[in-house]
Amino acid sequence: MKIGILGAGHMGGAMLKGWLTSPDIKPEDVYVKGGSGGTAEKLQRDLNYQLVSSLEEFTYCDIIFIAVNTAIVLPTLTDLTPIISEKKIPVVSVSAGVSLDEMAVVLGADYPMAHAIPNTPVQIHQGTIGISYNKQLTIAVMELIEAAFKPLGTLIKTDEEKLGIFGTLAGCGPAFVDVFMEALADGAVLHGMDRNLAYEVAARMVSSSANLLLESGQHPGELKDQVTSPGGTTIKGITALEKEGFRYAVINALDTIMKA
Repeated sequence: MKIGILGAGHMGGAMLKGWLTSPDIKPEDVYVKGGSGGTAEKLQRDLNYQLVSSLEEFTYCDIIFIAVNTAIVLPTLTDLTPIISEKKIPVVSVSAGVSLDEMAVVLGADYPMAHAIPNTPVQIHQGTIGISYNKQLTIAVMELIEAAFKPLGTLIKTDEEKLGIFGTLAGCGPAFVDVFMEALADGAVLHGMDRNLAYEVAARMVSSSANLLLESGQHPGELKDQVTSPGGTTIKGITALEKEGFRYAVINALDTIMKA
């Protein structure tokens, strides 16, 4: 499978790292066109993909990803359409803010396309990726798109109107977790733990707790109750979190983003 991607910024770069550290994708099968920032050229030195300068070179691809800034998604598609429309090369936008309906105005209602929202852990093959397909998509094209995403993580199909909150939870959530882990480490450092060790313990604790939730299928509250003994240290810590409005702060953070 030959993959084309326009844009090698934060998300495009994360996807490229995920693909090209996977045994399933060869550097010579990945075609990349970057912008004026020079990130595509810098990444190419490490990842050895095909750096292209002309949109015409994307005609060699089996699938094309659009990872440019939201403001230039539609202009990019406008420039790309005459080149790829005859072969109907499937197009997947991973940029937020541009809907399938808007893409269809440029590409055509029956064009094979999808809208996906990945998060940055795709670079280590552990991404959480929401995707919505246009209704005309065939099973064969869906399978092609899913095969392209497979090295990057878990693909979750959702209605497009839910992609916004999906992207907020999966895309902004890692930053919230990073702040949480940093705060946990600061608390441990306050009581004498080495900082690097504190970061490692916090990260491993968060990772293992998440895996336990996924593998057990239990409600988060159940798992919390299992380690919250009457009068014990954990319930005292949870009480302190509740006093400081921890739950509300998290809910309000997502709500604030969605209302922005």
